[in-house]
Amino acid sequence: MTQSGGVQLLAEKAQQELWHALRTGRLRDGQFLSMSQLVQILDCPIAAVREAVKQASSHGLLATLPKRGVQVMEARPEIIRKCLDFRMVLDQEGARRRIAGSTLSGLKDLRVQHNAMLDTARAELGSSLPPKAIEVDLSLHNFLAEGLDNSQLTASYEANRMRISIIQNARPFLQNRIVSAMEEHLAIIEALECRDTEGAVNAIRYHCEQTLRWWGVA
Repeated sequence: MTQSGGVQLLAEKAQQELWHALRTGRLRDGQFLSMSQLVQILDCPIAAVREAVKQASSHGLLATLPKRGVQVMEARPEIIRKCLDFRMVLDQEGARRRIAGSTLSGLKDLRVQHNAMLDTARAELGSSLPPKAIEVDLSLHNFLAEGLDNSQLTASYEANRMRISIIQNARPFLQNRIVSAMEEHLAIIEALECRDTEGAVNAIRYHCEQTLRWWGVA
């Protein structure tokens, strides 16, 4: 392997480790860190970490503070509203394109997963529910994002998904919200199954509005 190839691999590893730390909540919203702390957390060389920080900063996930280090994006109300609005618009367009192109395979599995999570949430079965619920929640948003069929839009969607992960770690997925969120997702799935574009767009908008309400930023 060439030296440049090794540097590239280290940079990719640092970025993956940083994404994982943000997604899992190891790095929390608003948290301040020195570069040396970040190097220790990510277990990567400082040059690779600096490159990862540069990439994250370009997406608004981190802010570089001169002589102080970095700060993780803060989950402020205005940021939450912008992130969810961004997701709503692209989810709606993904739904339109999937219906227009009849690329709707996979909906049956999504419905089964959502119904199972809804039944489990209604039965209030355990503290492990929120992580599983987030996984099911993301499955529908992934489906809609893939419907965009545009690499640039998909890349923007992925960056926004990271911002929403930071927000979700700051605002836990409460048991009661899991029930209503699954019901809202099932309404979106039903509209997609019926090839009802207007119904899908409206259901996605309602889901966004309810999420804002539950997070107290409507």
